[in-house]
Amino acid sequence: MIKVENLKVRFRLENQTVEALKGVSFHLNQGEILAVVGESGSGKSVSCNAIMGLLPNYAEVEGKIFIDEENVMNLTKERLRQIRGNIVSMVFQEPSAVLNPLITVGEQILETVLAHKDITYKEAKELVIKTMESVKIPDPEKRFYQYPHELSGGLKQRVVIANAIVNNPKYILADEPTTALDVTIASQILALFQELKETKNIGILFVTHDLGVVAQIADRVVVMYKGEVMEEGDVYQIFDSPKSDYTKKLLSSRITL
Repeated sequence: MIKVENLKVRFRLENQTVEALKGVSFHLNQGEILAVVGESGSGKSVSCNAIMGLLPNYAEVEGKIFIDEENVMNLTKERLRQIRGNIVSMVFQEPSAVLNPLITVGEQILETVLAHKDITYKEAKELVIKTMESVKIPDPEKRFYQYPHELSGGLKQRVVIANAIVNNPKYILADEPTTALDVTIASQILALFQELKETKNIGILFVTHDLGVVAQIADRVVVMYKGEVMEEGDVYQIFDSPKSDYTKKLLSSRITL
């Protein structure tokens, strides 16, 4: 599992110190979807970046982050590089900000494969096309040679997901991956994440502020507010009998039709 214990993150800026996380603890099991929910500024994305070892140099970090048995805080840069994209991968909110506009999408996924596997270019390309097909990218042999600007938003997000799973990781951190998509495409992406959980036994940490998404895909839920965990429980417990006042306010603010 991924286990976060008493994680504190501070950003020291010119005139102030911002406490982004104030002793956060939670865990993600393999083969489940854990939704981390809260409004903007609650520390959801900071938690993901801390797990991936992607916080900026000016961040001060305390606590422990275990990926399986390894404490991320004690790992060398080389070991972190081996883990990222191999054992744990990340899917970001805006695919256009992640994909290189000057390189075909197939070659970008290929780079991820060759960074972690000692295989030939031909074998890597076959794996990439197979993975693109598995995330339901139509005509993957053709799409392999296309550039990001030639793809729709939904297809670009599928490329990013293919890049995340191509090395068969145990865990995916998905940071609001459907926010930039229209409702129909977002629903398809959510179904894809559920399929990845069920068919590949991947543990997915799904960051969102959308309680409708939480109800649709989550097994367990962590509710965050201003850098703290307000509540944690299975999805039925959170929706049917929330304990914290903040969770109750979140649920009461939902728009119902």
